[in-house]
Amino acid sequence: MKKIAYIIFAFFALILLALVAVPYLFKDKIFDKLDQELAKSVNATVYYDRDKVSLSVFSNFPSLSAGLGDFGVKGNPPFQNDTLVHVGELQVDLNILSVIFSDKPSLEGIRLKDGQIYVKVLEDGQANYDIAYESEVEEPVDTTSSDFQLGIESIEIENLDFIYDDRSLDFLMVMSAMDFVGSGDLTLDVYDLIIKGEGNIVNVAYEGIEYLTSKSLAIDSEINVDLKNMKFGVNGASLKLNDFGFGIDGYLAMPGDDIEMDAKFYGEDNNFRSALSLVPGVYSASFDDLKTSGEMDFSGALKGVYNENTFPSFQFGLAIKEGMFQYPDLPRPVQHVNLELKVVNESGNLDYTSIDLSTFSLEFGSQPVSGRFMVKDLVSYEMDGQLKGKLDLLELTSIFPIEDLELKGQLYIDATAKGRYDSVAQIIPVINAKVELANGHVKSAAYPAPIDNINVRAVADNKTGKMNDFAINVPNFGFDLEGEKITGAFKVNDLKAMNYDFSVHGAVDLGKIAAIMPMEDIILEGKIKADIDAKGSYEAIEANRFGQLDTKGDLQVNDFYYADKDYPQGVRINEASANFSPKTINLTKMDARLGKSPVQANGTLTNYMAFLLSEEDTNLIGNLSVYSSNFDVNEWMTEAESVTEDTTSLQVIALPENIDFTMSVKADKILYDNLTLNNAEGKVWVKDAVLKLEGFKTDMLGGSLVFDGSYNAKDITKPAFDMTLDISKLGVQDAFKSFVTVQTFAPIAQHVTGVFSTKFSFSGLLGQDMMPVLSSLDGSGLIRLAETALKDSPLVKGITSLTKLEDTSTISLKPMNITARIEDGMLNIPPFELKLWDYPAKIQGSTGFDGRINYLVNIDVPASKFGTKINGLVSGLVGSDLSNTNVPLAFNIGGSYARPNVAMASSESLEAYISNALKSKVSGQKEDVKEKITADFKAKEDSLKQAFKEKSEVAKDSVVQEASKLVDQTKEKAVEEVKNLLKGFTNRKKSTETESPKPE
Repeated sequence: MKKIAYIIFAFFALILLALVAVPYLFKDKIFDKLDQELAKSVNATVYYDRDKVSLSVFSNFPSLSAGLGDFGVKGNPPFQNDTLVHVGELQVDLNILSVIFSDKPSLEGIRLKDGQIYVKVLEDGQANYDIAYESEVEEPVDTTSSDFQLGIESIEIENLDFIYDDRSLDFLMVMSAMDFVGSGDLTLDVYDLIIKGEGNIVNVAYEGIEYLTSKSLAIDSEINVDLKNMKFGVNGASLKLNDFGFGIDGYLAMPGDDIEMDAKFYGEDNNFRSALSLVPGVYSASFDDLKTSGEMDFSGALKGVYNENTFPSFQFGLAIKEGMFQYPDLPRPVQHVNLELKVVNESGNLDYTSIDLSTFSLEFGSQPVSGRFMVKDLVSYEMDGQLKGKLDLLELTSIFPIEDLELKGQLYIDATAKGRYDSVAQIIPVINAKVELANGHVKSAAYPAPIDNINVRAVADNKTGKMNDFAINVPNFGFDLEGEKITGAFKVNDLKAMNYDFSVHGAVDLGKIAAIMPMEDIILEGKIKADIDAKGSYEAIEANRFGQLDTKGDLQVNDFYYADKDYPQGVRINEASANFSPKTINLTKMDARLGKSPVQANGTLTNYMAFLLSEEDTNLIGNLSVYSSNFDVNEWMTEAESVTEDTTSLQVIALPENIDFTMSVKADKILYDNLTLNNAEGKVWVKDAVLKLEGFKTDMLGGSLVFDGSYNAKDITKPAFDMTLDISKLGVQDAFKSFVTVQTFAPIAQHVTGVFSTKFSFSGLLGQDMMPVLSSLDGSGLIRLAETALKDSPLVKGITSLTKLEDTSTISLKPMNITARIEDGMLNIPPFELKLWDYPAKIQGSTGFDGRINYLVNIDVPASKFGTKINGLVSGLVGSDLSNTNVPLAFNIGGSYARPNVAMASSESLEAYISNALKSKVSGQKEDVKEKITADFKAKEDSLKQAFKEKSEVAKDSVVQEASKLVDQTKEKAVEEVKNLLKGFTNRKKSTETESPKPE
């Protein structure tokens, strides 16, 4: 018996030992197989850390559990900067027998922990999750079907963030800290997927409107999945937003491009507290202590097809009866909350949606507010609404937890509106509305004095429903702050003629206002004093009947200062004053400082009332004079940080289309990048989103500069410029050090001493850093060089090294004129004459925006300069007196300026070339070697021009594409801000992807 027991014990010990050994014995086989399957299946970079690999058969026996640490999937272009998935821990459960004995491993479970999933869809529909290889892939990639079988029994997600960023729909959904458990047999075409879990909804936005923010989510659902028909159905699915629970019955199907849906929604175990949990600001840490009572009911339905042309019919209803809530430690409640809301659309056309808020009433303490609102559809805008209430602001502080703020005053509202809105027929609803705030008082703990005597009274009236019978009357508004008072009045009647009558008188200290009502990350100071009265009509303004207008008064600003996190340099207005007339605002004085740059200005603004009142594009016309003794542009250049360096650059500026400004600008000194511009002045026009400069002149780099030009950024992805420069007596090397165009197209300037003058016109595109896109440049002009010297040039060294004619590296050059033309980012120099070491020479060629050079240099060198070796080359020739004979040398120069390739223009050696040239001359042959060399060079040059034109188009397209990406950066920034928000949304520890291991 003992022997049998020992055998059984040994058998089980052997099995146990095998189970322990299997993961390690087959570890490499398992992960090699995993890598093979990933390479077959995934068009993306998949990484994981093999040092953080775990294998076990005991944790989930009889499955083999494989754990990967720091697992992620990073996209390929155009998603190379986006990580689709990154998790701190990925666990997959495999059938152990299928791993060892089968060529088809069976995947039974997945667990993701601590990480983020980022789904991104571009405007053209490309999605970063579309990473599976197509079967027709032509690249040398093994695209045979995967051997894995997905019989997943369990899917677990723990502490995972999810971002869905769909640019094609302008839809953004962000969720955080998701904990979900799901199960289903994914090997079947039809199966039930069971999901249960919770998470946080950070943001749901569509077309720029946020529909859900900062809500918790719970779900418990069984989804019937029909992959063959792409149909997903639920029956009794339970969801919860904060404390608001609801169920869903129905289905959603995507058999083709259309989305079919038929679903009903209904409330589950809800009361008024449930609805209250959805109100922003209420669902906080103190929500559990909130006293509530009342009933709530919710229901809705969706049925129909969604596509580009149709929308499902729908209806939603929400009812609240006798709701009440009261904050802990506060004496008064909000009570008797009653609401009845129905939203119905039976047609599937959103324009025919009806909204009926038939009941709305509540009491703030003992103060009742009631109303109703109905709109029949969004076509005729036939409506009927009413809102009536009276509030004591002091009593509100006993209802809501308002910290460090004291409120007083009586707020009264009584408004009704009935009828329809039709702008074409000049019809609006019949309106009778009165709003009044009396004896208002606001005091902050941050400032000792209150804003007091806040009084506003407004009446809106229309008895006939015609636009020309509409009137708004605000007979008085105003407030006091430490002895300073603001008062005013405002009237408008006849919406067609837009008759107006308004006034504002008094002074306000913005610093005191900011102390009482602080604004985050904003510094605001200064005093504004106004004494303005205006009366007239937009109809008169439009007809230029300024005699029918009565506008007078003045405005003064003193010690104003504004700064925020985007403009930390700040704007300070020491003193500014303006007076008003019916036609013009006269800026009589402005003494300001933009950052550390002093600015003074005066001038006029005309057409300002039309600009303010018109719904159409009406230009604001300005005529200003601006002066600065020292303006530092660099202070307003944006800072861009990178891993390797810090750089400072401008950004493309979009100019407004509805201003027409003429400015006379003068500055004693302007600092721009590494340039100092002295005595700068000229005319600047801004109109129709185009900036023009005329006669702008300045002294710089020891010379003078006059230029005319324009900047056009109507298409922000292709900002364009054109410029005509008139430069006089500028240092050649100074120009090289200061201008990127000189560095690119005339690198020889770094070795030239002397001055030059030029009149050059050119145009092209600007990059997003406001620097010229060199491949886009076109232009022409004349360059006038004074006496100059060329020293230590690689070109000169190349010629002397080849010919051994001269040993000096310095060449003195007489004054000369050079004609130049830039086309498709290629500088073309036609033949021009000069003397090199006193030898007559002719040079022509080109320099490309990529730094490539192609030049032909012809030099006539006296034969005697070649010394006694010349005699050996022409020995035996009759009449070989070479005393007055020149040898025409020709050189091709290619490569780049820094590393030029200098060679004889013919294929011969220097000795053979000289010998043949001299023999031709002595024998009297007529063959013109120069013409042949020039013809060959021109053919090569034409070929280069065509190549550069094609390269230029590619480069310009690349710049436009990059600009489009940068224009889209606001969306990227919004997503990044959401990602940063996710980090603080939960206190649970998360893995990061900053130190991702190298891809396996």
